[in-house]
Amino acid sequence: MDAMNPAPASTLYLVDASIYVFRAWHSLPEAAFRDSDGEPANAVYGFARFMVELLENTRPRHLAVAFDASLESSFRNELYPEYKANRDPAPAPLKRQFAHCMELVRAMGLTTMIDARHEADDLIGTLAARRRAAGVRCVIVSPDKDLSQLLAEGDQQWDYARGVRWDRDGVLARFGVPAERLPDLLGLTGDAVDNIPGVPGIGPKSAAALLSHFGDLEALLARVEEVPFLRLRGARSHAQRLRTHAAQARLSRQLATIVCDVPLPEEVGDASVSEPDRAALQGLLDRLRIGPMTRRRLFEALG
Repeated sequence: MDAMNPAPASTLYLVDASIYVFRAWHSLPEAAFRDSDGEPANAVYGFARFMVELLENTRPRHLAVAFDASLESSFRNELYPEYKANRDPAPAPLKRQFAHCMELVRAMGLTTMIDARHEADDLIGTLAARRRAAGVRCVIVSPDKDLSQLLAEGDQQWDYARGVRWDRDGVLARFGVPAERLPDLLGLTGDAVDNIPGVPGIGPKSAAALLSHFGDLEALLARVEEVPFLRLRGARSHAQRLRTHAAQARLSRQLATIVCDVPLPEEVGDASVSEPDRAALQGLLDRLRIGPMTRRRLFEALG
């Protein structure tokens, strides 16, 4: 499907919002974008522009936007307190703009998802699983590699900023394992971005080779005594690492696994694009001091 053509009714777009809010926060100067209270509005302005472009390019009938509640409240922090502990908390001005971004999405008539215990990835995975069962194909709008584990036949992931799309075949080509084995891969390699430990000393190429031979992490750990005999550089050392860090590998896999059975509010439904609340949207755009060109494009994109 060409990105400039309207989306068929059977396509659901799932937007990982936080990445695009953070990108706008870091790329647009604070001083140039202020709301009516004099507070920074660069992140919400950039996010609004992204949403306008996405709507213009896809004309979706079904779209949901998922936000992360915080970096510290996920159930994963209960399993492993150091999860994402390497990231600085969002400063107050950015938190304020996140709230504006959610308000914007709701006023646009788009489905908004956020949950205190589950991350945006889990909400995306849950809605994707539900709608896929109804014969809907999913397009996940995010560059985040973790979300690639969700791709089923017919699905795509779209790194919007770079204009790059990939499917299940692309996951295998990029990581050396099928999409559903990505959590096993991360269980071995860990993930520095999310502060997931993995197994020290096992990198992506070795992890992919091990999983290619044994199938999955559990089979690998159950047959670890076979590892030294593989034609793999450092096989003997890898075997010892796996024996020593088996529990950590399992925990890391659990942390990297997207949950696809989160209770979603009834209003999420099939994530149909609704009529915007034009009065609320106009008031918000006034408060944010969004310029006339972006406003015109936004209302035109909403129909």
